[in-house]
This record gives sequence, structure tokens and C-alpha cells, in this order.
Amino acid sequence: MRPNSSGEPAAPISSARTPARGAPILSPTRVSPCSPRRIVGASPFALALAFSLALGIPATTRADLWGYVDEDGKAHVATEKVDERYQLFFKGGTRVDPPDAAAVADAEAREAFRRTPIFQRMTAHSNVGRFDALIEQHAKLQKLDPALVKALIAVESAFDPAAVSPKGALGLMQIIPDTGLRYGIAGDKKRSLEQKLLDPAINVRVGTRYLHDLLALFADDLRLALAAYNAGEGAVSRRDNNVPPYPETEDYVKLVRQFYSLYRPPLPPAPKVTRIVVPGQRKVPAAPGAVLPSLDAGAASR
Repeated sequence: MRPNSSGEPAAPISSARTPARGAPILSPTRVSPCSPRRIVGASPFALALAFSLALGIPATTRADLWGYVDEDGKAHVATEKVDERYQLFFKGGTRVDPPDAAAVADAEAREAFRRTPIFQRMTAHSNVGRFDALIEQHAKLQKLDPALVKALIAVESAFDPAAVSPKGALGLMQIIPDTGLRYGIAGDKKRSLEQKLLDPAINVRVGTRYLHDLLALFADDLRLALAAYNAGEGAVSRRDNNVPPYPETEDYVKLVRQFYSLYRPPLPPAPKVTRIVVPGQRKVPAAPGAVLPSLDAGAASR
């Protein structure tokens, strides 16, 4: 049974796997679907996001990125030169790069990218920080990492609250009307269901609840939850809880996880353990931050 607009709890997520009247299973879908080698963005801002994605991947695993912006303002990004319109805009590392060379390449690429106009435009884009408080609020309510929600929004809509996909997915987290209904959102005299789903507060509330339920359904397996968010939980369940072999879904899971690693705060450095050698004594690790005795003092005491 679908929930009503009074805010009653949504039906268990498993009950919504099969839509009525044999309709195809749909899930929230990003505005810019991509093939295994291409990303098509809604604006040049999406190209900037692709840059940030590229710089968030270790040089030993990332590829070159090619791209162009078409007459409609859509950014196209690929891992190879698809045709003459594509120009190389990011040179990635290769798996045979020595570790030291890869680290140097990372530092140089990041510094060069910071000087580009597209990076300046990306960091100055008001939408990136505009929804931080909203994301934080609803992520905490659903016991989600805000960085994960932010990563999903980056891939789904490039932080565009008015984004509408060809499949009818709406807003920041690209919620389809059926999902909105499942979580108690319904149209009224003032606003239609679609208009409500374009409201960032409603959109993020529904999207985070849906993501929370998907993680619960798939035992906190992030890969499966993200695949279900893109392709529908039924598509994952029908394949014995595996990521469906759809190029778009496979690429979607990778993209969100890569953005997630980009947005997560860095872990604090592990405390250093210093080993000291005193003649005649066995080697012992010094406690982090401990004041070590000088070797001269040790020698004088013998």
C-alpha cells in the first residue's frame, strides 16, 4: 500500500519492487547518463565535476580524459577520443607509472588544475555549498554520511535543484514521482507532486530516506545500494544481489564512490612509532610522542 500525503511511514521497500500494471521498474536517474567511456553533463559545470573526479582518483588507476562542450552547453567527457570534437583536457597516469612519478604527477596535475578558469568557476559555484546544511540535516536523520549524500547529488544532478531527466527524475537527488509517493509526498491544490519534488528540502528528505532504506535492504552494501538507486532495487534482487551488468549502472556506482572518496574528510595521520636500539637491549617501540633517552645518556649509565 502506498503511503498518503499525511506523512504516514512508507511501505516496506521490498513491497515496491514490482510497479503496477507491468510498468518497468524505475529508480531515480541522474540527468547525465553515461556509457562506460562517456559522460554527458547538463552544463559546463558538469565538466568541472569531471575534472574534480579525475583529480580524486589515484594516478595509478585513472585514465586520460577527453571532452568538449556542445552548442546546447552540454559537457561531454570520455576516456578516449571518440571523434574529432573531443580534445584532451586531462592526462591521467598509467598502471606502469613508478610510485614516485605518480605522486609527482598528482601534485603537478592538482596545482595546474587549480589555476584553470574552470576550477575557479567550480569552486565559486554557489550551489556546491548552498545545500550543505540541508544535506547535513537529513543525512544525520537517516544515519548517513553527509559526504555520501553530497557525492550522490554531484553525480545525479551536479547540484542543480531544477534538474529534470528524460525519465522524469527530479531535483537534486533525481527522485521519480513513484518514489515520492512511496514516501508520503502527494500533490495538492497549491503544488503538484512534481513541483514538490523540485523543492530541495522535500527532495533531499525523500532521497536520503530512500538511500537509507536501500542500505538496510542490502545489508549496508554500498555498491548494491547505489546500483539499486540507479537501476531499481528489483534489478539488483533479480540478479541474486549483484550489481546489474548495465554499463550506465556500473559506471554510476564507480562515479558516486569516487566522489564519495573526494568529499570525505581525510583521515588523521597514524601516529608514528619510532624504534630505538640500545646496546644490550632488545628492540622496543617507543610510545607515540614519548621523549626518547639519548644514546649518550644510555652509554654513560653503563
